[in-house]
Amino acid sequence: MRKFLVVLDDSRECLNAMRFAALRAAHTGAGVTILSIIRPEEFQHWIGVADLMRAEARERIEAHFEVFAKWMRDKQGVNPDLVIREGDPVAEILALVNDDPEIGVLVLGAGTEKSGPGPLVTQMSKNSGSLPVPLTIVPGDMSKERLESIT
Repeated sequence: MRKFLVVLDDSRECLNAMRFAALRAAHTGAGVTILSIIRPEEFQHWIGVADLMRAEARERIEAHFEVFAKWMRDKQGVNPDLVIREGDPVAEILALVNDDPEIGVLVLGAGTEKSGPGPLVTQMSKNSGSLPVPLTIVPGDMSKERLESIT
């Protein structure tokens, strides 16, 4: 089965990327994989403290995932998978795409700030010519109704 890969982070634009991926998956009979990446620099502490912080980060990610997963299951009939990785976001996205041959599209949300679409969209766009899957960038300020009409 083809899957849409979407990145779960703390950005506002993440919500539109989630919606888009779920709606497209529901309309095409595909699946959704949600990737959340823990940056290792968040844990530059003593080992015991770092382990505790890592566990708390995983709990927070799983709680956020459950909110999105419930919406996807209840409203779209899509049961997403969660993948949590630790490392550099671009490297982890590429590694997951290469590890899972069912991933067919990477979906990212673009920020609406004047400074640009966000670091992840910027970095992935620069590498888009060599990505092994298409990259879909969803505008962060696109309305729910517009998203529904184009998916």
